[in-house]
Amino acid sequence: MSVIEIIGGIVLLLATVLIVFFCLMQDQKQDQNMTSAITGGSYDSAYSKNESNTKEAILKRWTKWLAIIFFVVTLVVTIVPVYLK
Repeated sequence: MSVIEIIGGIVLLLATVLIVFFCLMQDQKQDQNMTSAITGGSYDSAYSKNESNTKEAILKRWTKWLAIIFFVVTLVVTIVPVYLK
């Protein structure tokens, strides 16, 4: 194993654990259904207008970036050692 593979493996392991953790921390989205139509439930509130600053938005953003890091490191660990031989 080369140094790139070892460091890449460690980064992949950390990214995987953090992705799972952040996905589990996110709240489930509830779809609008007939109950909300009858009771007058709506997503048009002050909370939905400031949605980019919420905990869910931050977790979603971190999950997205960790997934990008995961795929890039996976490609690097897979492709680079082939060309270094």
